[in-house]
Amino acid sequence: MTEEPSPDPFEDLEARLRRARGGTSEDDAGDRSGERRGVMRGLGQALRISTELVAALIVGVGLGYFADTMLETAPFGLIAGVFLGAAAGAMNVYRAAAGLGGTPGFPRSREDEQGSGSGDAGNT
Repeated sequence: MTEEPSPDPFEDLEARLRRARGGTSEDDAGDRSGERRGVMRGLGQALRISTELVAALIVGVGLGYFADTMLETAPFGLIAGVFLGAAAGAMNVYRAAAGLGGTPGFPRSREDEQGSGSGDAGNT
């Protein structure tokens, strides 16, 4: 009563996966997942940029409308709010597209990052 060793279940699984993929190699599948990752990263960036612009416009219009109701200046506050919101949105879009939006405020210049070596001792 000798039992035959059962086939490795992982080899069977690998063969079934290969058939399901249509015979593609692992390199091809890796390239496709990298492409998909790049496309998703681009879509995420586009969604962030469009959200920045729309949010700035909504805030500008809201503040302009609020100023109109408080100051009774009919359409002028709303018009100013639209322009200020568009300007703020354009600045946010530029910062997001240029990669400057990761930290609050604008980045320091290279001279500030390197430092002059004197510290704060010269300011007193």
